[in-house]
Amino acid sequence: MQFKGAFTALVTPFSGGQIDEEAYRQLIEWQVQSGINGVVPCGTTGESATMSHEEHKRVISICVDQVKGRVPVLAGAGSNNTAEAVELTRYAKEAGADGALLITPYYNKPTQEGLYQHFKRIASEVSMPFIVYNVPGRTSVNLLPATVARLNKDIKDVIGIKEATGDLNQVSQVLEYCGPDFQVLSGDDFTVLPLLSVGGCGVISVVSNILPDKMSGMCAAWFAGDLPTAQKLHFELAPFSRMMFLETNPIPAKTSLALMGRIKLELRLPLVPMSPANADSLRAFLAGKGLI
Repeated sequence: MQFKGAFTALVTPFSGGQIDEEAYRQLIEWQVQSGINGVVPCGTTGESATMSHEEHKRVISICVDQVKGRVPVLAGAGSNNTAEAVELTRYAKEAGADGALLITPYYNKPTQEGLYQHFKRIASEVSMPFIVYNVPGRTSVNLLPATVARLNKDIKDVIGIKEATGDLNQVSQVLEYCGPDFQVLSGDDFTVLPLLSVGGCGVISVVSNILPDKMSGMCAAWFAGDLPTAQKLHFELAPFSRMMFLETNPIPAKTSLALMGRIKLELRLPLVPMSPANADSLRAFLAGKGLI
C-alpha cells in the first residue's frame, strides 16, 4: 500500500454531543469528489482524544463505508496504552482500513527502546500497513531517525512515518537512513513542498479539510515535475496554514467548515470556540478568499 499525495486529517462533526454521521459522510464525499488522495479518520484533528472506543470505531466504519475503496483510508489507531493501540488497530483492520496511523505514546514519555517495543508489540498482534506518527509538540517524545530506521528494518508493517517535527534536517535523516521506498508524509502544512523536495511522498493535512483540491493539486504538480505550479500553490496555501493554527487544531478548521456551511460548529471539551477576535479574523480571511 502506497500512501502518496494529500491525505486529509478529517475533522469529526458532532451534533448534540453525538457523531453527526450525515455531515461526516457529506464531508468525506466532498473530499473525494474534490480530488483528495486519501483520508485519515480519528486523528488529532478528528478529536480522537475525546471519543469513546465505541465512537472511535464507529467513525472509522463510517469513513471506510463512505469511501468505498475510492481512496486509501489511513485510520488513526494509536494510544499511550499499548494494549489499547492493539485493540484499535485490530478494529481498523477488521473495518477495512488500508492502514493504521499510530502516534508515539504520549504523556508516558517512553525511551527510544520503549517506543520501539510499543510498535513491535502492535505489529506482533495485528499485521497491516503502519504509518508511525511523530509529533513531539503534542507527545513530549521525539521518535529519532535511528529508531525509525530500526523499526523500518525489523518490522515489515512499518512502511512510513508522519513527521510533524517541522525539522527538515530530521526528515532528511529519516530518508537517508530508511531509503527512498520509506514513505515520509509531512505532518505540518507549512513544510509539504520542502519535504517533497527531499524525497517525501505527501502530507496528512489540516488545511485540506477546507481546500482539498489545492493541497492535492500542489502534490500532483510536484510529482508531475511542474515546480512553478507547485511553488505557486505552496505560497497560496501558506496563509491558510497560518489561519488554521490561530488557535489549537482543530478549532480553526471546524470553525472554517462551519462558516462554509459544511458542518455545525461543535467541539468537545476541553476544546472551546475561538476567541471573538480570532473568529472575526478568520471570518474576514475566508470571506476575502471567497470561501464564505
